[in-house]
Amino acid sequence: MAKNKTVYVCNNCGAESSKWIGRCNSCGQWNTYVEQVISTGPVKQASYSGETVKPRLLNDITASAGQRIGSGMKETDRILGGGIVPGSLVLLGGEPGVGKSTLALQMAMQLPGKKILYVSGEESAEQIKLRASRMEHENEACYVYPETSLEEIINNAEAIKPGLIIIDSIQTISTAALESSAGTISQVRECAARLLKYAKQTAVPVILIGHITKDGSLAGPKILEHIVDVVLQFEGDNNYIYRILRSLKNRFGATTEIGIFEMLTTGLREVSNPSEMFVSTHDEKLSGVAIAATIDGIRPFMIETQALVSSAVYGTPQRSSTGFDTRRLNMLLAVLEKRAGFRLGIKDVFMNIAGGLKVSDPAIDMAVISAVLSSNLDIPVDRNVCFAGETGLSGEIRAVSHIDQRIKEASKLGFSKIFISSHARLNNNKPGNIDIVKVGKVESLVKKLFA
Repeated sequence: MAKNKTVYVCNNCGAESSKWIGRCNSCGQWNTYVEQVISTGPVKQASYSGETVKPRLLNDITASAGQRIGSGMKETDRILGGGIVPGSLVLLGGEPGVGKSTLALQMAMQLPGKKILYVSGEESAEQIKLRASRMEHENEACYVYPETSLEEIINNAEAIKPGLIIIDSIQTISTAALESSAGTISQVRECAARLLKYAKQTAVPVILIGHITKDGSLAGPKILEHIVDVVLQFEGDNNYIYRILRSLKNRFGATTEIGIFEMLTTGLREVSNPSEMFVSTHDEKLSGVAIAATIDGIRPFMIETQALVSSAVYGTPQRSSTGFDTRRLNMLLAVLEKRAGFRLGIKDVFMNIAGGLKVSDPAIDMAVISAVLSSNLDIPVDRNVCFAGETGLSGEIRAVSHIDQRIKEASKLGFSKIFISSHARLNNNKPGNIDIVKVGKVESLVKKLFA
């Protein structure tokens, strides 16, 4: 007879402890340990069949690149390195409501001629049909299976023999081998390991959808990152219609690509030109607006930085920023006051990155400075001018990486002039039809921009 014992498991990293502790010794997070009851009896095995694998010499193994499976979405294929690798285990993570199920269902609908097994532990078949009816694509070979038992899922997968399995979500799946409830650390880890073994033995790729929350209260992708082959992070704000898909781990490709989608009533639309969502198209000249040439991963695009400088109403001036590090904003304001002679210490400064994007690229420093000065002087910056340069504490404009790609993207979008660092090294003397203005100090930028 199986015996039960109580352990405490960290919701963030999966570390176990015999007693409750406030701070996890593995990941350092506070108040993440929860009580779980586990069984110490014999463990039942999954009922699926598979060939027994024996050790082989490395020289006797024939390596093959394998033909990837296209997901039907160019943005997703590029992030995956060209498509889904047969037998791979892909984890699609993100906060609830961001659109993970929509992305997975849309991938299933855009794979005609291939059997898809869409397992849903959260929605009924009728709910999935309603969502699929709003999409523009159809797939007659897409099977919907509302089930939470891992053994039943594997048995039906052996009968259908699909080309792709989608599990929505891994937190709702449970196995009879464990007595704990679905969504616990042990259940999530055991189900993921069983599905990984099934994928490797049958060469059927499996996509797992995992929920995460900001406080880490749900067992999500953090404990699965070492099990799966690919970890995709779906990011977005419910207040905006744009979503960003990132690759945090990829055993079959690079992790520097990002995919951008627009959430519509008919599903997700791929955004081939990311600059269209971050740069407004108004023709009116407004002060406090500057365009920065930034790069996320290896993908360049243009973003609009907005600044508002006004007289401080209260005794202490306010410093607020959205999508940009407030501490870095304070540093840039100090550089402007010390090196350029602008008295901004007695004024309120508000900073915003248009489109709801969060940017950590230091190359937008020069655009932030230009937007702040434009608002302070109430002089608009030409809409055909963009910036790409980092600012140091001594007021120097430092060179940034991938400057040729930034200039090429700016030229392609019709910008006539770009400000860069005088220390930047260009592979081409003039990439594209655009004027390149090199500045070495903040003082030089002010003179050339607001002369």
